Amino acid sequence: MKEIILKSQISYYDTCKEFAREFNLGSGDLILTNEYIYKPYFTTLGLNVHTIFQEAYGTGEPTDIMVDAILEAAAKTDCKRIIAIGGGTVIDIAKVMAVSSGDPLDSLYAAPDKIQKKRELVIVPTTCGTGSEVTNISIINRTRLGTKVGLVSPHMYADDAVLVPELLNGLPFAVFATSSIDALVHAVESSLSPKATPFTKLFGYKAIEMIIRGYQKIAAEGIGARLPLMKDFLIASNYAGIAFGTAGCAAVHATSYPLGGTYHVAHGESNYAMFTGVLKNYMEIRQDGEIAVMNQCLKRLLGCPADVVYDRLDELLGAILPKKALRQYGVKQEELAVFTKSVMEQQARLMANNFVPLDADRVLKIYQELY
Repeated sequence: MKEIILKSQISYYDTCKEFAREFNLGSGDLILTNEYIYKPYFTTLGLNVHTIFQEAYGTGEPTDIMVDAILEAAAKTDCKRIIAIGGGTVIDIAKVMAVSSGDPLDSLYAAPDKIQKKRELVIVPTTCGTGSEVTNISIINRTRLGTKVGLVSPHMYADDAVLVPELLNGLPFAVFATSSIDALVHAVESSLSPKATPFTKLFGYKAIEMIIRGYQKIAAEGIGARLPLMKDFLIASNYAGIAFGTAGCAAVHATSYPLGGTYHVAHGESNYAMFTGVLKNYMEIRQDGEIAVMNQCLKRLLGCPADVVYDRLDELLGAILPKKALRQYGVKQEELAVFTKSVMEQQARLMANNFVPLDADRVLKIYQELY
């Protein structure tokens, strides 16, 4: 059994200037980022690099249409190295760029076992949520299927994952909230996964502790209290990425994808909508094993009895970001069965990591309870 998979070298720099100098950014590099990130942090550095601004090809989370257009643009450069500087959208696209010579995305999904790395890949996250700087999965909304689908290959790991907390200084609170909740979900799901090991749980449970302690400080002192904690949240996100890179995510992610794909709900927020609903259903099926360990961890962190930890967790998360029922996103009652079918047919990779098996009736029940 694989205890932990960590293929990327992890580096830390306080500033973008230090990063650019140490990585010798130059003419052989293509930076995929957003203009609002590049201008304040990199323009003054006078870098001789190629740039692609993701938002010029579409807004929101990555779709197959957006990715194909960016692949075509990247193929016109002579770059040897992809530098991804951004959130989940930029990172997911960059992983595809590193293994594509410009061929359409569908061709990669059709033959994932034939994927090969074409360019070196450096990932610099600008949110504290995805953790995907150290994972080999890219999540794309395949518009023709109507859901998000993961593309996975051992050749999609970054060669270097670089943590630069300076890039989080301007992160809007709403983005901070949804991305850090996403990191919390990664940490919890990976710790409960049947693939979890003592090594992954070391990172997963530490990430849970760091994120919850940070939330408690923010809830007590106000949103400004997050600013001195951004380095901690960035590291916690990375820890959670290391954990789920080996142990995987599960039903929270699987059930969130139809919501995100259909109603364009941000990834972290759609995970949040499903999060404790899935955990409470796990508890209905089984109370011993790793979930008992998780409950004791949450009991200690939240200062409450073990049988109400998920209610108390909902209260804490609600102080950071109010939670919405599915109907508040526009979901219709009759779509719950459609979402369930999509999960059971399209998300087997994730559902295999559930703490306990969930059948279609149970998935539908979860959607109905959260509706």
